[in-house]
Amino acid sequence: MPQDNMLALPMAGGGSDLGGFAAPAPLGGGGGLGASGPGLSGKAKAAIIVRLLLNEGAEIPLEELPDDLQLELTQQMGKMSIVDRETLNAVAGEFADLLDNVGLHFPNGLAGALNAMEGKISRYTHSRLRREAGVRQFGDPWERLKQLPAEDLAELAEAESTEVAAVLLSKLDTAKAAQMLVHLPGPVARRITYAVSHTANVTPETVDRIGLSLAAQVEARPELAFDETPGQRLGGILTEAAAAKRDEVLTALDEEDEEFATRVRKAIFTYALIGERMQKTDVPKLMRVLSQPDLVTAMAFATDEEDVATNDFLLENMSSRMADNIREEVAERGKVKRSDGEAAFSMIISAMRDLVATGEIELASDEEEEG
Repeated sequence: MPQDNMLALPMAGGGSDLGGFAAPAPLGGGGGLGASGPGLSGKAKAAIIVRLLLNEGAEIPLEELPDDLQLELTQQMGKMSIVDRETLNAVAGEFADLLDNVGLHFPNGLAGALNAMEGKISRYTHSRLRREAGVRQFGDPWERLKQLPAEDLAELAEAESTEVAAVLLSKLDTAKAAQMLVHLPGPVARRITYAVSHTANVTPETVDRIGLSLAAQVEARPELAFDETPGQRLGGILTEAAAAKRDEVLTALDEEDEEFATRVRKAIFTYALIGERMQKTDVPKLMRVLSQPDLVTAMAFATDEEDVATNDFLLENMSSRMADNIREEVAERGKVKRSDGEAAFSMIISAMRDLVATGEIELASDEEEEG
């Protein structure tokens, strides 16, 4: 039987002699674990090292190995009985020498490589490699499924049989499972929750197959060019547009597609809505990133009742000294040209959206916003 000349824990490579436990051989081509030592095979030496580490209480992620290597390792350990201290010391010494000679460690298999390269290669290439490798290459499919948004999980559950959906619900943590139910129609949610009572005798193999099937469906989905819906994208654009142009576009959309126009309106954010959506405690954070001249211009330009309400909201929730200064400057500012006022509105809204995007502030929930 051919001997391995390398050993490390764990790697997801191939090989009939537990070559999955592999690290680069030292430069110069010297023999590694399995090629020298007390005449043991690479499988036997790998089993000895694993047993030694387990005895010492080490956490070894052996589940990341391909199933066939986990099988080979377990079978090899079942064939062995007693290892004398001299042999143990020799095998452990070889293993330590190999670790000392490792100069660079690459991620475990294609899954690790893609994790390391995420954000460095195009989303298209990343998605294509994942699909070509297959779901099993990426470890436990249930971990992949648990990372999905609750809306996506609900969509998966609704498309599957009630029994499969019940297994999916059972495998999620309680918080995510509750969120998934919220996004399901009432009758569907009731059928699935009742079906959970029939999952007591489901075998691990069945759960694994269901996980693989659901994860494969997720991986097979086409890569989308945009993260936001069309309504959200156009709403964001019109948020930054002048009011006259925004009204013109919305009027035209009403004539072409009233339903789409409604979704766009829900995604538009205006100066008037700041007082309704922003938390009072977040106003000082917005003040720190705003230019005071922009704020004075916006407040001087605000004449509609809703815009004036936003002025009052901001002034009431900033420091009293700053509020007094701004009131004085607004009184002195006089009439503001429409172009200047709308530009100031846009600057304030943009600054607030940036704070939301970075997680520094959180807007009050709004059922009208698209998910």
